[in-house]
Amino acid sequence: MTDPTSGSLRVNGATLHYEVRGEGPLLLLIPGGAGDAASFDGVAGDLAAEYTVVTYDPRGMSRSPLDDPEAEQRVEKHADDAFRILELLSPDEPARVFGASSGAIISLHLLTAHPERVGRVVAHEPPVVEVLPDAAEHRALIARVRETFRTDGLMPAMAVFMAGLRKGGDTTEPPAEIKLPPQAAARAERTMANMPYFVGRIVPSFMSYAPDLDRLAALSDRLVLACGEDSRGELPYRPAAFLAERYGVELVHFPGGHTGLTTHPAEFGELLRKVFRS
Repeated sequence: MTDPTSGSLRVNGATLHYEVRGEGPLLLLIPGGAGDAASFDGVAGDLAAEYTVVTYDPRGMSRSPLDDPEAEQRVEKHADDAFRILELLSPDEPARVFGASSGAIISLHLLTAHPERVGRVVAHEPPVVEVLPDAAEHRALIARVRETFRTDGLMPAMAVFMAGLRKGGDTTEPPAEIKLPPQAAARAERTMANMPYFVGRIVPSFMSYAPDLDRLAALSDRLVLACGEDSRGELPYRPAAFLAERYGVELVHFPGGHTGLTTHPAEFGELLRKVFRS
């Protein structure tokens, strides 16, 4: 596998680090959580056999510094960053887009704001909890995470957050940590460095985002809603399942759980290729 070509792009309030592999129609991969372009190292090489694969560090993460580290973060601004990348690297034809978790929220807004730039979006477990009937309960969770982060710091806040994402009524300890592939283990340090920004800035803003449901309905022929096979019953699974039922479209199940991209990269990438071909 050849190494990616790296570049940087000035956007409003930040400088984005991006990486390009392969050739063909453009496929933009948007990471979630505290991840960056390396989140896709397990699948990008194989996808580059068919596509020009673009990955990037979202603003404020890893190698994409903010001009103002205290700046408020909004889904709309992050989606505009993705739009700017498409304008730079695929100016003449619509692109395919995959987003995971918070990256899937970005992909939803990108689709509604710039449908002319997007041919198909695969949104894997976007935690848009505002669409759910029990949204008030999840607003309370976000408030608890913010307050815990402010008073007790990162790890207690993460514990509150992770407990809120588990299956309803599941108070058991999470399973033993899965042994990650070497590439994933190597990027763990950078991911941990991104965690305070993710918990303090991204989680409260992104999980308060309410997508334009009518606009998404009008564009649902370009939208693939996806979840992990092992995520059933967990909070990140529910919004995609809710939207798939609302729009009368298939909910596509990928291998693994919320982080199946990392734990099952080969199988995940193969299904992603099939979904984009269909």
